[in-house]
Amino acid sequence: MKLNINIKKKLADQWFNFLQSEIVNACQSIERKSGSKAVFKKKIWSKLKVSEGGGTSMILKNGKIFEKVGVNKSTVSGTFKKKFRPQIKGAVKSKGAYWASGVSFVAHMLNPKIPAIHFNTRFIVTADHWFGGGIDATPAINDKKEEKLIHSLLKQVCTNNKKNYKKLKKYCDEYFFLPHRNERRGIGGIFFDYEDKNWEKDFKFVREVGLVLINILETVINRKAKSKWNKNDKLQQLYKRGRYVEFNLLYDRGTKFGLNSGGNIDSIFMSLPPQAKWN
Repeated sequence: MKLNINIKKKLADQWFNFLQSEIVNACQSIERKSGSKAVFKKKIWSKLKVSEGGGTSMILKNGKIFEKVGVNKSTVSGTFKKKFRPQIKGAVKSKGAYWASGVSFVAHMLNPKIPAIHFNTRFIVTADHWFGGGIDATPAINDKKEEKLIHSLLKQVCTNNKKNYKKLKKYCDEYFFLPHRNERRGIGGIFFDYEDKNWEKDFKFVREVGLVLINILETVINRKAKSKWNKNDKLQQLYKRGRYVEFNLLYDRGTKFGLNSGGNIDSIFMSLPPQAKWN
């Protein structure tokens, strides 16, 4: 049975609600196991026109594992400004009308030996409709075993869904690149956009990417939660976070989309680390 666009929107929205809850529960459990009493704080927001939707921001700060972790979910609609429409597939044809739903996640760790993890998945509707998203890691201190482990888990989810892992990895490497520094932001991962060939199969892939995030988080943190670190390690992490800030403010599509769709400013900048440093 061919699903109409309204059913697709409803299913995507329901999944992203569920996924946000699962990620929050997983992170809260990780903090509890560390002996931390830090908890997520919930913020509900809406666009100026309430009929155009809004979202929920969940943020935990100053934990024993997570120095800052945010899990945002939003479902919004509206009309893009004319100058922004050519940058979004189908937005010129739709006269700027859009609908979008998704989950974004960023974890900045207290321990500099544990990499920062970024994830998002989204479903966007203009005159066209498609899924996009990905997972990537940004370590301050490189660990080849860890890098291999993360990529093996991502490769498996691609293989299970007949997606071209090498292509999505290459896309991630090219996307998370700072041209003014001539360097990659981190060790990459997978990144995809405009997945629109088979909605049911693409939706299954998006769901499994969301679940593998939790697997990656738990696996990476369990390996290094008790690793000792020093001031030089922390300084290296703060410098690496500076690169993270530069990318998100200068190049990130999600930041630009949020600012041009009337999103919540605090949620848009949730990805920024609590501390960073520059030479």
